[in-house]
Amino acid sequence: MKHRHTGENNWKLSVREIALFGVLGGLTFAAKLVMSGLPNIEPVSLMVMLFAVTFGKKCVYPTSVYVAMEILVFGINIWNVYYLYVWLILALAAYLMRKNQEPLAWAILSGMFGLVFGALCGITDIFIMGFGVAVAKWVSGIMFDVVHCVANFVIALLLFKPLRDLMQKLYNRI
Repeated sequence: MKHRHTGENNWKLSVREIALFGVLGGLTFAAKLVMSGLPNIEPVSLMVMLFAVTFGKKCVYPTSVYVAMEILVFGINIWNVYYLYVWLILALAAYLMRKNQEPLAWAILSGMFGLVFGALCGITDIFIMGFGVAVAKWVSGIMFDVVHCVANFVIALLLFKPLRDLMQKLYNRI
C-alpha cells in the first residue's frame, strides 16, 4: 500500500517516520522486557509482522531500533547475530502474505515462526560451535520452541487484526 508522504517503495524517511519507527522499536523492546519473566513468550514476532505489513520494506527501521536496544541494554552476544536475520525472515514471510486478512493465517505464521526459531538460530550455531553442538543445542531447546509456537499463535490470533488496523491508521495519519 502506498502512503501519501513517501510511498512504500522509497527508503527515504520523513521526520515523522523516524519518530514513529523509533517509538515503535522502543515499545517493542519495552514490551519484551515486561514479558521477560515468561520463557519464550514475547511480542516481538507480532510486532515484526505488523511492521512488515504496515511499512513494507521500511519495517527494517523499527526492527533495527529494537535490535539496537537489545545490544545496548544486554551487550553483544550470539543472539545478536541471530536477530540480524531471524526477524528479517519473519518480516519477509509477513510481507509476502500482507494482503491476507484472516487472523488464523497470521496466527499460523507466527506460531510456525516460534516453532522454527531455534532451528533458524542453529544456522549461525553451526558456524560458531560446529554441527554437533548446534544440533544438540537445538534439540535441547525444542520444548522452548513449542512454548514459543503456542504463545506466538495465541498472541497473533488475538492481537494481529486490531493492532494491524491501529497501526495502519497511525501510519496513514503521519
